Amino acid sequence: MTEKMKKAVILARGLGTRMRKDDGNANVTGDQAAIADQGVKAMIPIDRPFLDYVMHALAESGYEKICLVIGPEHDAVRDYYNSIELTRLTVDFAIQAKPLGTADAVAAAQEFAGNDPFLVINSDNYYPVSAFKGLRNIDGPGLIGFTRDGLLSGGNIPADRINAFAIIKTDSEGFMERIVEKPDDATIAAMPEPHCLSMNCWRFGPEIFEACKNIEKSVRGELEITDAVMYTIEKLGQKYHNVMVSAPVLDLSSRGDIASVVDQLKGSPVQL
Repeated sequence: MTEKMKKAVILARGLGTRMRKDDGNANVTGDQAAIADQGVKAMIPIDRPFLDYVMHALAESGYEKICLVIGPEHDAVRDYYNSIELTRLTVDFAIQAKPLGTADAVAAAQEFAGNDPFLVINSDNYYPVSAFKGLRNIDGPGLIGFTRDGLLSGGNIPADRINAFAIIKTDSEGFMERIVEKPDDATIAAMPEPHCLSMNCWRFGPEIFEACKNIEKSVRGELEITDAVMYTIEKLGQKYHNVMVSAPVLDLSSRGDIASVVDQLKGSPVQL
């Protein structure tokens, strides 16, 4: 019987380097610029923090327990979620002492996850409910493979940015065979259609923590979750379902993204 996930880990520790970068052409309010200066993308205000909309979608999908992976300096995030009324979700916090990469961030949530399956997502993306539900409806680890056409069908991510996303190779049974970060044109051309792209939306079990502790830093100098995933495949014999979703995702990476995200989310209902 498929075990329904109730736990979700949101990676909110990043430095927000692109968000901090000034952009004279970006249409932002003073409050939005002030948060952008701090690099805390998840707290960019759109009537209320962007992360509230992400967490609302999680609640709508059946998740109940949230863990925010934050830095030791992110008291504002902790204070906000400790101060608001929560009726559908509980919010815990895990501290990633230094921004050493996504695998290190996931490892920080080990106590929260325990032996239960759990979702992992970025804090600067607004994912469709269909993705969150899709990973609840499988048995075992997996990831969402977003189709290129779906990502271009109504979100705010331009084609040139999509071309840099990690691409997923899937076997004949629908399991991920490998994942390639920042693929070149030749790699993309060699992949079968439709191209499935990763936006860091995963279902994990406790095995991922062994992997996070045993991988080396990548060529980019980070402990990357994709390397941890490949460790579990190669060393632990795990298989990852590629759950294909053809739907858009909102991306809040830089100041230039704020206005388009506001257009799509402002006024949307939020119940946490």
